[in-house]
Amino acid sequence: MDLLNIIGYFAAVLMGGVLGLIGGGGSILTVPILVYLFKIPPVLATAYSLFIVGLTSIFGMAGYIKAKLVNFKVGIVFSIPAMIGVFTARKFIVPAIPKQLFEIGGMAISKDMAIMALFAVMMVVASVSMIRPSKEKVAEKDHSHDSELKKILMVSLEGLVVGVLTGLVGAGGGFLVIPVLVLFAGLDIKVAVATSLLVISIKSLVGFLGDLGGAPLDWVFLGGFSVFTVAGALIGTWASKFVPSDKLKPAFGWFVLVMGVFILLNTGLNSGH
Repeated sequence: MDLLNIIGYFAAVLMGGVLGLIGGGGSILTVPILVYLFKIPPVLATAYSLFIVGLTSIFGMAGYIKAKLVNFKVGIVFSIPAMIGVFTARKFIVPAIPKQLFEIGGMAISKDMAIMALFAVMMVVASVSMIRPSKEKVAEKDHSHDSELKKILMVSLEGLVVGVLTGLVGAGGGFLVIPVLVLFAGLDIKVAVATSLLVISIKSLVGFLGDLGGAPLDWVFLGGFSVFTVAGALIGTWASKFVPSDKLKPAFGWFVLVMGVFILLNTGLNSGH
């Protein structure tokens, strides 16, 4: 085991901890950890990420279930279309994307580069979502008083969109799920964080099923890595009782922003080679 792998396992604990603590954002680190620290190809890394994030979210959710903060009804309404979206993306869309997409001025744009670029854009969007205060986001437009049917339709549509994005880039998408649960379903922020873990666990594991039968999977590595992320999630869930997530989330958001910009620049430089 080299130094990069050791750093990678420490980062796995961090990823799980953030996921358990703030319900979103932690999973955005999984693909960069796998690609840059364990040298796993991007497409395979997105598949691994779905399994790791799904399993970790289940354990991270356990403490919230005990505290009766998970809204199962809303979570299932969001998860059903999300499952359809993520499974479709992993089973049909990702395999259909050609390895070589196109060339621009002599620069070859590959499937791996496109996925990492899309992932980096998602990281930047996620960082902005985390940096801005929760109250500011919620104040933009409150849909909590809309009719029940409209709420279900809006939550379901967002679930489908988030599911497809999750399938493409392998991130849990908690930063997209939580605002929807607050704005459209009218959930309290703590309940939204807890419920987002239910959504993330379901759609991530269903998305991973779409990869079975494809490229060979290293189950020993997946199991070992997941032990570290689950340990982090349990620590994060426990720490959520004492650490104000509103203060932690912006700081983590800036870190994610820097990482996203780095990946964009790195992908751009590699495309020139």
